[in-house]
Amino acid sequence: MPASPFRAEVHGDAAMATIALIGDVNVASEAGLAAAYAEVVELGSAVVILDFAATDYINSTGIALIVRLLAEGRRDRREVRARGLSAHYTEIFRITRLSDYMHIEEAGGTA
Repeated sequence: MPASPFRAEVHGDAAMATIALIGDVNVASEAGLAAAYAEVVELGSAVVILDFAATDYINSTGIALIVRLLAEGRRDRREVRARGLSAHYTEIFRITRLSDYMHIEEAGGTA
């Protein structure tokens, strides 16, 4: 199965910004994710929501990129949340303990 090209779209303001992750999150996502986080910094958003609703695949490099973004958020005193994860990736986030460092909103509610 071919990889879905990645892009990130940022929407929000100083209170809260959403980074919509579209496509596969892998090594090819690094520049796009970094640019999206830079937009969030420019907005001055206190809360960042990573929206995975349009993401079908996240590999180990993609997980590492998310960990890096979490570290940058902590350094910058920004809360990072996730939403739109499939049940499979919600479980992966729990197994890898990413869920210990970010609030994960589950479908129809919150976790």
